[in-house]
Amino acid sequence: MKKTVDYKLTAAEKQALKAQRITQKQMQEMAPDEVAAALQASSERIRELQALAEFQRIPSLGVNFAEELIAQGYYSLEQLRGRTAVELFDAFERHAGVWADPCVEDSYRLLVHFIKHGDTGKRWWDFTAERKAYRARYGFPANRPSKAWYETEAYPKMKAYLQSK
Repeated sequence: MKKTVDYKLTAAEKQALKAQRITQKQMQEMAPDEVAAALQASSERIRELQALAEFQRIPSLGVNFAEELIAQGYYSLEQLRGRTAVELFDAFERHAGVWADPCVEDSYRLLVHFIKHGDTGKRWWDFTAERKAYRARYGFPANRPSKAWYETEAYPKMKAYLQSK
C-alpha cells in the first residue's frame, strides 16, 4: 500500500481527526467501525473511504482514478474481477460522455492486471504498447463519444486526473 492514502476528507472530517489526534496514515490501520466513530460518518461515506484506500493500493494510480471508479459505482476490486480493460475503459468513456486520453486506457489495463496478478511492479505506462496493438487491430466501438475530454466542461476534472499520474 502507498505510504499515505488520499481520502479527500472534508474540512469537518479533518477537524474530527485532529481533535482525536488521529492522522490519515493511522486511519489506514483502523477498522471501518473505528473510522466511522472517529469521523461520525455514514456507512455510505465509510464505504467510499474504504474504496478510495483499496483503489489507491494500485501502483501509479491515484485518487482521481479511484474517485472515477466510485463515480461509476465500483467500491472494491472484487466488483471489477472478471471484467476486461477494454470493457471497463469503453464504459468509462460512455460514463464520462467524452473520449479520454489514451493513458486512461493504459490505467484500466493496469487495474485489470493488478486484480489478476497483484503488484508485479508494472505501472500504467507499461501497457501502452499493448493498448496500441489492440486498438490498431480492433479500433474503438461505434458508440464511442465523439467529443474529446478537453473539449468539454469536464476538462478540469479530467485534467486533474491526468496530472495525478
